[in-house]
Amino acid sequence: MILLILGVVGTLIFGIQAIQDSESFSFLGMDIAVSTANWTPVIVSVVLLVIGGIMMGAGSKKLT
Repeated sequence: MILLILGVVGTLIFGIQAIQDSESFSFLGMDIAVSTANWTPVIVSVVLLVIGGIMMGAGSKKLT
């Protein structure tokens, strides 16, 4: 349960931060966005979310 909660919170916080760390510029009339974000914390948070979900699913199957 703790891994699931940490995964959700981390994904939201680091995801929003990563989205805000993108820059855009205009080239030949087109707007081009370039991401300068560090995506490693987002990936780690998603992995924690998935592991927490799998463990919750496996735990609930054992109880029934």
